[in-house]
Amino acid sequence: MRILLFLLLKMRQNRWFTLTTLLGLTVAVAFAMSIPMYADGTLKRVVAKSLEEQTQGLPAASLYLKYQSDGNDEADLEGLAEADRWVRETLPKRMGFPVEGYSSRVSLPASTVRPVSQGSGAANRLVRMELATQAGIPEGAELVDGKLPAEGKMDGVIEALVLGETMERYDWNVGDTFYYDAKNADGKVQRLTVRISGSYKLRDETNLSWAIDGKDKLASTLWVSNDTMTGTLLGDSNLVPDSAGWFYAFNLDNIRMQDLSPLIDELQRLEVTLHGMLADTKMNLTFESMLRDFQQQSVLLLAMLFALAAPVLTMALYFITLNAQQALERQRGVIAVLHSRGASPRQIIALYAIEAAILGLAALAIGACLAWFMAKVIGSSSGFLSFVGRKSIPVGISRSAWLLGGMAAVLAAIASTAPIRRYAESSVVQHAQQRSRGAGRPMWQRLYLDVVLLGLAGAGWYALHAGQLSSVSGADSEASIQPVIFVIPALFIFAAGLLGLRLFPLLLRYWNAMMRHRMPVTIYLTVTQLSRSAVSFYPIMLLLILTIGLGVYNSSAARTMDLNASDRTQYQYGADVVVKTAWEGVQDENDENRIYYSEPSFESFRQLDGVTAAARVYKATGKVEISGKSAGSGQLVGIDNAEFAQAAWFRNDLYAIHPYYYLDALGTAEQAVLVSQAFARKHGLKEGDPISLRVGYDNTAVDFVVVGIVPYWPSLYEDESPYFIANLDYIYQQIEKTPYEVWLNMDDGAKLGPVLDTLADRGVTVTDASDARSELVDRRSHPAQGGLFGILSLGFIITLLISLLGYLIFWLFSLSRRVVQLGILRATGLSRGQLTGMLLLEQLFTTGLSLAAGIGLGQAASRLFLPFLQGGGVDSERQVPPFRIVFEAEDALKLYAATGVMLAAGACLLVWQLRSLRITQAVKLGEER
Repeated sequence: MRILLFLLLKMRQNRWFTLTTLLGLTVAVAFAMSIPMYADGTLKRVVAKSLEEQTQGLPAASLYLKYQSDGNDEADLEGLAEADRWVRETLPKRMGFPVEGYSSRVSLPASTVRPVSQGSGAANRLVRMELATQAGIPEGAELVDGKLPAEGKMDGVIEALVLGETMERYDWNVGDTFYYDAKNADGKVQRLTVRISGSYKLRDETNLSWAIDGKDKLASTLWVSNDTMTGTLLGDSNLVPDSAGWFYAFNLDNIRMQDLSPLIDELQRLEVTLHGMLADTKMNLTFESMLRDFQQQSVLLLAMLFALAAPVLTMALYFITLNAQQALERQRGVIAVLHSRGASPRQIIALYAIEAAILGLAALAIGACLAWFMAKVIGSSSGFLSFVGRKSIPVGISRSAWLLGGMAAVLAAIASTAPIRRYAESSVVQHAQQRSRGAGRPMWQRLYLDVVLLGLAGAGWYALHAGQLSSVSGADSEASIQPVIFVIPALFIFAAGLLGLRLFPLLLRYWNAMMRHRMPVTIYLTVTQLSRSAVSFYPIMLLLILTIGLGVYNSSAARTMDLNASDRTQYQYGADVVVKTAWEGVQDENDENRIYYSEPSFESFRQLDGVTAAARVYKATGKVEISGKSAGSGQLVGIDNAEFAQAAWFRNDLYAIHPYYYLDALGTAEQAVLVSQAFARKHGLKEGDPISLRVGYDNTAVDFVVVGIVPYWPSLYEDESPYFIANLDYIYQQIEKTPYEVWLNMDDGAKLGPVLDTLADRGVTVTDASDARSELVDRRSHPAQGGLFGILSLGFIITLLISLLGYLIFWLFSLSRRVVQLGILRATGLSRGQLTGMLLLEQLFTTGLSLAAGIGLGQAASRLFLPFLQGGGVDSERQVPPFRIVFEAEDALKLYAATGVMLAAGACLLVWQLRSLRITQAVKLGEER
């Protein structure tokens, strides 16, 4: 009890350090817990989407088990009963998920039924039917005529229900009696008499009870009750069943990552388990492969998210360690007194471990609530620091979230108690001796870890460059970013930051030696203080370098990936929406392959709500001729230059001049044509050269004059085919008109549905409509893409918060530790303004250099590593349009604003500290606190 009171008193005395340590612990725990929570929520979303898609007309999570008799061996009726009981009662419990649909069926071999009373008409037709029992009847059926069949045999007759449509098809009536032949266990044929007791219809034909053995199967079924089948026919009459089947549809809406492995294992063992009860039972339909896909996606997503979160978690742990080290430095005298009064190092470590455990438990409790909010924030991300109000993912705390949160709490507690060991073994005398000696070089400098880590980062760059490591897996829409593209740059920034800190005191000493007699006293004192105690500034400078460097790199990476993916999509489509319409045509009387089209009025596309511009785009493949010689084939594109300029998507940096100049050149002559750059280089074409293309049904030669050479053009790829852009009206003057595409430029937020409805009202039949904007939305809402941007955005905010707190705590501790020194300087004649200026210069030197180093290293890492996002290496095939690295000014302003807040807060802190400084209290005998 006394220990707890002592701890509470100590925590209260150092409440700012305690609160900041608790905040760091909470952030680390919450961030670690939010990742599996987001992954679970994403899995639920993916599962929900998969469940909406039907597989062979069945729900995605469907299971079908079937026993098929070989007709030779004696029926295992006990095994059938055991298997049926196990499937009905035990299987749902073992699966652990709600049942959306269930059906079972046991049938005798199909037999040709013959009417007992020989008459005339359709009733005498020979029909092949199955005598069977199936779950869902009579519950899901409505009796149309007659009554439900009686149980067992009545006067040697079996009563059965028949589907009403079957009754009508074969002209049967209630009360008709038929002979049904079935084999018994001895292999002898036994003739059964079956009487139709009633007819029925299905209340709901979409009911999952008929999902496997559907209405077509029921149409050829004489239905009897389960008791009649198992008790009378299989039991008393000793007949041999033909088959038995069980169908389940499970609801996986609330599935979690931790449920996948047990569920997969259960499905793997299911067939073996059933075969042990009833031989020849097999699993005809399962959703194991779907679960494996879910598991693979979840594992890859989780691995990527943790790789992205690793630097942030490391910085949180580093902040906790830094904060704990400063708190322990402040309590060093207390620890020395405890050691001198008989407390062993182990007891002192245990004391602080108990404190860390208390804070860790509190952080775990608070972090669970904060993690829920963080997971929601990650799920609502649509870009770097961009959040939308889309439907939120279902988030809940799972066992894996608690496990990872607990691991993060333990690691954070270890980080907060790690520095205690070197203080716990010091007595009062040793404490005084260590203070007099000052701090030596840190271990990473003595072991040259900065050089080693920088070498590892260089090896990672080389592996990416050589293609030994891949930064992107998959292709096109299925491509996913590999964690290595964030881990290696983070290692590079960390190692280069350490190397910069090694050079920091050397630069200060060089500057001091060069400018010693030319500096004002405040600058001289500042540089001297920094060069002598540079080691004490390393932790906060490294924290700032990592924050700024990772912030620059992550923001650039997010913007680069988002912008280049958007550019690829918009270039591929060419415009916001591409529409194809149906044209009326008349077939040639002499040539059935030739059709004469009549162009619909283009006015229908003008003045559409939500459409800012519309353009006709004609595409055709033709044979190119230069100076009468064949030059292969190419794609001819006909446009209206003015309309195309308003509707098409252009990226201006792709062209030597603005693309509108090329479009203006098309208007200089009706025969004008723009030629793709590679084709022009291959054949030595220049402006003014004539070429011709043979296009149309008759391969009509159309003459053109080159007026421009373009490297790129919307929706066209030079590696696929050379392209030629010409005036559409001129092309239609030379050849017969054939259908063209219509490119639409839409207002922001405008919907395509109302546009299509309006066109339909105007008599325009749209055969196909491709919306580039919807593909962009789908890509940004993809779980991996949203998680990537969400983690980067949230990590950026967290690192800024950690750096701000670390900065304030560092300077609070630094100023409180230097009270005596500042008092002496004040007593020797320095004014309060000079002291303030000296400390502001210290902040400017450390923070400013850290800011500059962080920005420089972040940009260097971006230029070194982001080109690998093109597909594995800088030598890989160039993408279209070309890849570009983006540094958004808005993100830089956020960094500068955060740094400005740090500097302003530090300045306010030191001004407040100096204003409260009393020389008579500062210059005194005793120890600094």
